[in-house]
Amino acid sequence: MKSMPAKRLTIYVGEGVKWQGKALYHALVLKLKEAGLAGVTVIRGIEGYGKRNSIYAARIIDLSYDLPVIVEAVDRAEKVASVLPEVQAMVSQGLITVSDVEIIIHEDNL
Repeated sequence: MKSMPAKRLTIYVGEGVKWQGKALYHALVLKLKEAGLAGVTVIRGIEGYGKRNSIYAARIIDLSYDLPVIVEAVDRAEKVASVLPEVQAMVSQGLITVSDVEIIIHEDNL
């Protein structure tokens, strides 16, 4: 088993936020893929609130359109740093975090 340091880029946005006519989370996936990041995952929240203090929740009776969405990518520090300015330009409503992580690579997966 090997390990290596990396960065995790996490972007929190509302599901209904648009960027150039597309869902922002989808536009971010396309941008991160174009930048060559190893992989991206989009996670749809079932409940949450943010800066406006409004609670958004997925319930059978009240299906909110603006549920929280998390776009997350992990890659080498230089890859994350190179795409960060473009991500910042795209995210006018949301939160971006970058954190240190350790990638564990099992020899069987190589």
